[in-house]
Amino acid sequence: MKIAIASDHAGYELKEALKTFFGQIDWLDLGAHNLDSVHYPDYGFAMGEAITDGRADRGIVICGSGIGISIAVNRFPAVRAALCTNSTMVRLSRLHNDANVLALGSRIIGFEVAQECVDAFLSTPFEGGRHQQRIDMLSANVCPSATSPS
Repeated sequence: MKIAIASDHAGYELKEALKTFFGQIDWLDLGAHNLDSVHYPDYGFAMGEAITDGRADRGIVICGSGIGISIAVNRFPAVRAALCTNSTMVRLSRLHNDANVLALGSRIIGFEVAQECVDAFLSTPFEGGRHQQRIDMLSANVCPSATSPS
C-alpha cells in the first residue's frame, strides 16, 4: 500500500515526526518541505490528485486545525477524508466509511495521539457489508433530497 503525506507549514513538524516514527513506510511526501508559510489548499489539492490518479492508496494531511486541509482534499470525488482527534474516530472512519485520507490538526493533538491515529488508520480494514451501499452512494455523488427518507 502506498501512503502519501502532505501538510502546510503548521503541520510540517508533525508530518516529519510521523515520517520518522513510521520509518518502515515508503512515504510519498507531497510537501510542505520546510516551515515557510504556504497555503493549505495547495497541499490538500496535491493529496486529492495523488489519490485520484492512483499514486497513493491512502493519505494523511495535516494543517494547524486539520479543518482547512480536510475541506480542500474532500473536494475530490475519489477522496473520503476524515478529520479525527482520537484513534476511536479513526477506527470508525475506516470500518464504516472506508476513509482513504486521514486529516490531523497539529495544534489540536499531540504527537502521541497522532501516532495512535496513524497506527489505527493503517491497520484498520473497511468492514464492508451494510456500509458498502453508503460508500457507493458517496462514490456516485448521490445526494437524496432532505424530504426523502431512506
